[in-house]
Amino acid sequence: MRPKNDTLLRALLRQPTEYTPVWLMRQAGRYLPEYRATRARAGSFLALAKSPALATEVTLQPLERYPLDAAILFSDILTVPDAMGLGLFFAEGEGPRFERPLRTEADVARLSVPDMASALGYVMDAVREIRRALANRVPLIGFSGSPFTLACYMVEGGGSDDFRLIKTMLYRRPDLLHRILAVNSAAVADYLNAQIEAGAQAVMIFDTWGGALADGAYQAFSLAYIRDVLSRVKRQHEGERIPTIVFTKGGGLWLEQIADSGCDAIGLDWTVNLGAARARIGDRCALQGNLDPMVLFADDAGIRREVEHALTSFGRPSSGSGHVFNLGHGISQHTPPEAVMTLVEAVHDISRRLRA
Repeated sequence: MRPKNDTLLRALLRQPTEYTPVWLMRQAGRYLPEYRATRARAGSFLALAKSPALATEVTLQPLERYPLDAAILFSDILTVPDAMGLGLFFAEGEGPRFERPLRTEADVARLSVPDMASALGYVMDAVREIRRALANRVPLIGFSGSPFTLACYMVEGGGSDDFRLIKTMLYRRPDLLHRILAVNSAAVADYLNAQIEAGAQAVMIFDTWGGALADGAYQAFSLAYIRDVLSRVKRQHEGERIPTIVFTKGGGLWLEQIADSGCDAIGLDWTVNLGAARARIGDRCALQGNLDPMVLFADDAGIRREVEHALTSFGRPSSGSGHVFNLGHGISQHTPPEAVMTLVEAVHDISRRLRA
C-alpha cells in the first residue's frame, strides 16, 4: 500500500510533486537527545541495532520531531560482514572494528553469502515493525553498503585514512578482491531484496568509499558491482514500484556512468552543483542531495539562504526530473536539533513557492 505521503517515492520516480521532499542521512542519530537516551538504555550500539523494538523506536524519533518525508531503517552497513562471521565490534573512540579481517587467500576462500533469515532476521523484523508503527504515514527506506565499501572495512579491519591494505590487494591480487566483491554483491542483493519483502519501499546503496578509488579502478571495483546488485534487486513488490538510490561519496566525476548503472536516483555530495548535475544527467535519473551538513551550524537565516540556493540551483522540476532534498553526507552528531526544523520547513516552504 502506498503511504499517505508518497512525495518521496514520486520524486525518486521523476513524477510530479507539489514540493521537494526531504529526509536526512543519519536522521536518527546522536544529535537527538532522545536517541542518546535510547542508546544508553540499550547499553551498546550493537544491542540497539539488533533489537527490532529499539531500532523501531529510534527510526521514528526524528519523525515525531520533524515533518520529514521518509523514514530510513535504523541499522548499520556492517551488519552484512558481521553476518559473514568477521566478528564486528565497536572499540571506544575507534569506531567499528572486525576481529577477523580478510588478510589471506584462505580468509577470502572461506567467505560466503550469509543466510538472510537466520543471520540477519533481526533486520527484517525491524523493517516489519517499523512499517507497522509508521501506519503508512511516509515511506520506509532500506539500505546497504556497496560491495566495495563493505570490502574496505572487511580487509582493513575497520576505518582507514589511506586504504593501504585494500588498495595493496587491488593492485597486487585483484583476483582476491574480485572474489570478495562477487560474494558481497550477491549478499547485498539478497539483503536488499529481503528488506523489500519485509516492507522497505525504496532502497539505497551507500558507496561511501567508492570515491577513494582512481578513475578506472572505480568502474572496475565499485561501479561494476553496484550495477550487478541493481540487476538483481526487486523493482516491484506487491504491485508497487521500488525505487533505488546510489550514493557514491566523491563520485561527482562519474555521474553519467552512475546514471547508466540501472538506478532510479543518484545521491550527490556537497561538492557537486545540483543544476550542473541535472544538466549532465538529464531525464535519466532523479537526484538526491546535497547540502553541506555544516550549513546546519548557521543561523536560521543562513540555513534558509543555503536551502534556497540549492533549490534554485536545481531549477523547477519537470515531469522528467525529480529532486529529493538531503544532506551531502550524514548529519553531524553536534548539530543543534532546532536547526533541522528550520531546514525541513525551509525546503517545504521554498520549494512550494518556486513551483507557484
